[in-house]
Amino acid sequence: MKDDYRDIIDLPAPVSSRHPQMPLQNRAAQFMPFAALTGYGDAIDETARLTDEKLDLTEDQLRLLDEKLNELRALLSRKPGNVQQPEVTFVWFEPDERKDGGAYVTRTGIVKKIDDARRAVLLEDGILIPMDALSDIEF
Repeated sequence: MKDDYRDIIDLPAPVSSRHPQMPLQNRAAQFMPFAALTGYGDAIDETARLTDEKLDLTEDQLRLLDEKLNELRALLSRKPGNVQQPEVTFVWFEPDERKDGGAYVTRTGIVKKIDDARRAVLLEDGILIPMDALSDIEF
């Protein structure tokens, strides 16, 4: 068997005069795995992605949250030169855009403004937190 190819083993590879040689990058691509179900992996990943359900706050928790917001309003109404604004940690529920549920987000920052018209809290870094989604405030 070894002797069958002795006459051609040292010959140069044939080169076509009619067709240009394929670049190495394209040649390697022909050996890449074939995805018969394009997007199937993404669909599986999306289905496996977990979301949380929004918890309904009790009346006591809502009252405490309102008290903390009022306390925060009082802090913000003081003259800026007299008191350094405290860092505040907010926890709120952010709904998922693609499926039911969402995630609880925790963010710490300095409050720039409480916008009662938009029912939102604006942080100095530009984050807008909806008051209706708040579940906790700590400062």
